[in-house]
Amino acid sequence: QVQVWESGGGLVQTGGSLRLSCVASGSHLRVETMAWYRQAPGKSRELVARSSTSGPISYADTVKGRFTVFREDFSNAMYMQMDSLKPEDTAVYYCYTQTFASVEKWGQGIQVTVSS
Repeated sequence: QVQVWESGGGLVQTGGSLRLSCVASGSHLRVETMAWYRQAPGKSRELVARSSTSGPISYADTVKGRFTVFREDFSNAMYMQMDSLKPEDTAVYYCYTQTFASVEKWGQGIQVTVSS
């Protein structure tokens, strides 16, 4: 059974930084894809950044140059450094994982609030 753990959210002022962490655990777990999504109040969930063993890390245009994802090759852990935060980055951030066996799992979500 796959479990996904997120940490690192919180409240920060405009221009500040936060670092989110996501760790997936499970017996004989091999994670192919890890991604961060976010959902702001009244909006649909959107992809923020995606890391796959089959290609380079990709970012949403709205966060390019401000957010950076770190993930060691074939690791089950992923970190996202968020700099130059804006109020529009305020959302619940979710970690998504998919194993090589195509098992998908979402984390519980973690709140990020950027005050103006």
